[in-house]
Parts: sequence; C-alpha cells; structure tokens
Amino acid sequence: MLVSEIMLQQTPVVRVLPVWEEWLRRWPEPAALAREPAGEAVRAWGRLGYPRRALRLHGAAVAIEGEHGGRVPQDYAELLGLPGVGSYTAAAVAAFAFGRRETVVDTNIRRVHARLFSGSALPAPALTAAEMRLAAELLPSDAGSSVRWNASVMELGALVCTARAPKCAACPVRDRCAWLAAGEPPPAYTPKGQAWHGTDRQVRGGVMAVLRLADAPVPAEMFQQAPADLGFDAAGIGVPLAALHRLNCAPEQLERALEGLLEDGLAELHQGGYRLPA
Repeated sequence: MLVSEIMLQQTPVVRVLPVWEEWLRRWPEPAALAREPAGEAVRAWGRLGYPRRALRLHGAAVAIEGEHGGRVPQDYAELLGLPGVGSYTAAAVAAFAFGRRETVVDTNIRRVHARLFSGSALPAPALTAAEMRLAAELLPSDAGSSVRWNASVMELGALVCTARAPKCAACPVRDRCAWLAAGEPPPAYTPKGQAWHGTDRQVRGGVMAVLRLADAPVPAEMFQQAPADLGFDAAGIGVPLAALHRLNCAPEQLERALEGLLEDGLAELHQGGYRLPA
C-alpha cells in the first residue's frame, strides 16, 4: 500500500501498475529494498517521473527496517515520520491498509466536496484549511464506516465526478449537488499542466535515462557530445544518450541538470563520472 501510494503521486495508474508489480516481485518486504543501494531503487523506478520518490521509498524502507522491526507502522503519526511520507499518504495508508479512522483528502475527494457542498466546479488550486475541516466533519465516527466513506467518495470522483465531462446523470447524489443546482458554473480558474519540452526537467529526465542503463560512471563530456567523438563504446547507453543529444540543450542547462541531480541525491560523482547513488 505504501509503495502504490507513493508511486501514484502525480502519475496515472496505467503507468504505475507494471512498475509496481515488478517492484513488489523484486522487493516484497521493506527489508529487501533496504538492503539494496538507493541507486537500485532509482533504476527500478524507470520512467515514472519525479524519481526522488524512489529515494524516499528507499529511505522509508531503511527506516521501517531499522526503527519498526521491518513492518510498516499502522499509526498515522509514525507513518508521517517516515522519509517522504506526507499527511495524505500517511492518512491513506493508515485508513486503507489498516482500517484506521483518518481524514483522507485527495484530488478526487476535493473535487466531489467542492461541487457537492460548495457549488464550485473545481476546488481551490491548493488544499485549504477549510477543505480539511469540511472533510473531517463529514467523516463517519466509527472506523469501518470512515474507511468505506473515504473509498466511496474517492471512487465517485475518479469515475463519475471527473474533472472533465462529469457523468452527472449517473451520480447517486446529483439531487443534493450544489454545483448542479447552481447551473454548473464554470471553474474560477483554468488548470495548467506542467511544461515539459525544452525544460530542465526534460534534460534531467534524459540524463537519468542514461544513468539507469549505465554500468560504469558516465563522464560529463558524454552527455554533451556523441560517444564516437570521445572514443567511448556506449553500446549499453547509446539509445538514451542519442535521445539526450537530440534535445540540443545549451551547456548551461545540462550543467544545471547535472548539479540538480547531485543536490537531490539522484546521482553522484565517482571516478570522474556520474552514476546512480551507491
């Protein structure tokens, strides 16, 4: 449950599922992951994006093994103390994995609450204290019902009360919906997706694709120039390296990407080159 919750942050299920299945085959218990270098978690993360999540999962596995006897803690506060685990993830794991009464508020739940109770097409761009108070007030008092409530509202938002083209005719609470009663007013803002092409994030992703396949430290020059020009045999990393070169990024952008990966702990310098963390 902890693995899936962290993988599903900002990443759709269809992309997460094959990586999650392979991850659990390789590391069925936290102790198995904790024994591996952090770089192996980053390598196994593949192309899910936001690879710092892989480092956080590895750090959580180390903490679970060292501080919790190898078992994922059930208590919200203890879950919150694990590396990379925020309030939503701690609440979701405590509720759905261990049946605890916790206020779970994800994007889908926020959207249902905004439409059903506030009459807004979309919730505020960032989670507010008022939203958390409303979610806490709506939560049933007994643990079992609270878990079912959280799951039900989440599924309603994911399958019926969707961000685009909501299926209002099929909604079981449409007669109580403040947004429908108000005539379905448009959202107060237009959600904007994150840019990718030409950004530092794209260059970082290109560098990480090379490092995931590299079996030895990669000299900085190889990221900027074709391997043949440098006299290296780059058969193993040739495809991602060529893709990185096709970006034609400026030297300063590549330097920012490499420095950022070092600062984030996603890469390290070793024997004059870059590699995944040991």
